[in-house]
Amino acid sequence: MPSNRVFRWSTVALALALQTMCARGGAAPQIVDVQVLAINDFHGNIEPAPGGNGLIEGTAVGGVEYLATHVAQLRATNPNTIVVSAGDNVGAAPFLSGMFHDEPTVEALNEVGLQISTVGNHEFDEGWWEIYRMQHGGCHPTDGCQDQTPFDGAKFTYLSANVVLDPARVDPEKLRQSGWTSPSQSSTLFPGSVVRTIGGVKVGFIGLVVKTTPDIVQPFATRGLTFRPEAEAGNEEVARLTAQGVHTIVVLIHEGATPAREAYNGCEDVVGPVMEIAKALSPEVDAVVAGHVHRAYNCTVDGKLVTSAASLGRIVTDIDLRVDARTGDVVSKSARNVLVTRDVPKSPAVSTIIEHYRPLAAVVGARVVGTIAAEIPRDQNQNGEASLGDVVADAMLEAGRAATPGPAEAALANVGGIRAGLVGQPNGNGGLRNVTYAQAFEVLPFGNRVQVKTVTGDTILRWLEQQFDNPGPGRATIMQVAGITYAFSPARPPGQRVNRASVMIGGQPVQPARRYRIVSSDFVWNGGDAFTVATESTDPVDVGADVDVFVAYLGKHPGVQPGKLDRLTREP
Repeated sequence: MPSNRVFRWSTVALALALQTMCARGGAAPQIVDVQVLAINDFHGNIEPAPGGNGLIEGTAVGGVEYLATHVAQLRATNPNTIVVSAGDNVGAAPFLSGMFHDEPTVEALNEVGLQISTVGNHEFDEGWWEIYRMQHGGCHPTDGCQDQTPFDGAKFTYLSANVVLDPARVDPEKLRQSGWTSPSQSSTLFPGSVVRTIGGVKVGFIGLVVKTTPDIVQPFATRGLTFRPEAEAGNEEVARLTAQGVHTIVVLIHEGATPAREAYNGCEDVVGPVMEIAKALSPEVDAVVAGHVHRAYNCTVDGKLVTSAASLGRIVTDIDLRVDARTGDVVSKSARNVLVTRDVPKSPAVSTIIEHYRPLAAVVGARVVGTIAAEIPRDQNQNGEASLGDVVADAMLEAGRAATPGPAEAALANVGGIRAGLVGQPNGNGGLRNVTYAQAFEVLPFGNRVQVKTVTGDTILRWLEQQFDNPGPGRATIMQVAGITYAFSPARPPGQRVNRASVMIGGQPVQPARRYRIVSSDFVWNGGDAFTVATESTDPVDVGADVDVFVAYLGKHPGVQPGKLDRLTREP
């Protein structure tokens, strides 16, 4: 046990634990202090996030060069340290990482010292076989090694206890491409758990991902996979671990919750699926490292620590587990969220990785594609509408109106596809701000296809209703719209939230029997975000990749204004 460690545990809890251990074995326990450092939802943000996304409570935070230094400093306080992640390390990434299929992020996290990670839903953005490439290395099957150097893959271990792959249901070419090692039988995509000996004690780690992943990624990406209920799969892994004599267990889960008030070390009215999952997990579980919703909290639920480190590498969670080396049981535990401030030296090793890729990206990314009149935020108001959502929907509608045959009359864009606010850079011309291709890419990084399709008015009305109790009761996923206005009330009964008489397209009431041409992304048309009614569409016309549509719109409209937030109305 290191003499310079500032331990953070409950004195009373420790005293009681000592009494219990002495009563069992007649001797005081030998305590090992295990430190677990956790991140989640990094999303390829190897550079500090711009604007408000790079702040927590007014403090500038984030950037993997600083994250590496903070992790190293925390490691130095305890030799019994392991670094873990609750998923979404990659995907929906800024240009510098995204244009290289997130290879820079994996290389940077290797230098940070990440050792274990669950898969997140965004790890599946390019298909489950791409996660295998992230794990094992190799050049991208289409773009090759774009930086002209080998990609060796992740030094950290991916886990996926609730994701089962059935080889009989997947493309044989994808099996070959991935190097899948169990071609004749179903098994978890990655190991469900792993045991590491830390300071002489065994610690088990279980990896879980949100079971609705097939609803929020492209269908091709998860074909042949089954996503089991999180707690059920987690408890099965717990039983396997305890059968091996492992009694210190940490669950890494890509699912989350939302606090009532932003306090990065608080736990005020935190509600969401991960809280219920934590209650359903075995009492043998000591800590649950969560993510997915990009919020920070530090809670205790049914005796389990439940933590989340916000997103984008802005926080690292420091979890202390005090373990009796004789029994393997945790006798006390605590956690704190630590801001990744930028007042520490940058990690030279990580800086070298970033500087290797930056010149390669600069030629394409630095190109100015348009101007905006002011920063355009992606934050939604109380009606679920975002200024940037208005602009993105306008861009899609403009492109859809040029489609032949059958130009679009309205646009519906999924808010989850808009990943960053549009900040721009002042250009000294009347307050206008230049927008580069890299900045536009960060807004729409998925490469989704924009398509115009035909649906009935009745389908549109049911589509709008599917926004509510989505992804769960009492929650809503509000589409960003152009050419459509309507009013709604979450207080009304299910199926009646939208005021049908208020729904207008082109200023005219929607007629249930009429057929309309609507523009959206292929992600939504394929039923993404649980919008299953969108799959009733017909007569598709593809109008381009979302980022290309957005860039074209910015180029045609100098000085784009933030959306007016006047398309949705909330009724009592």
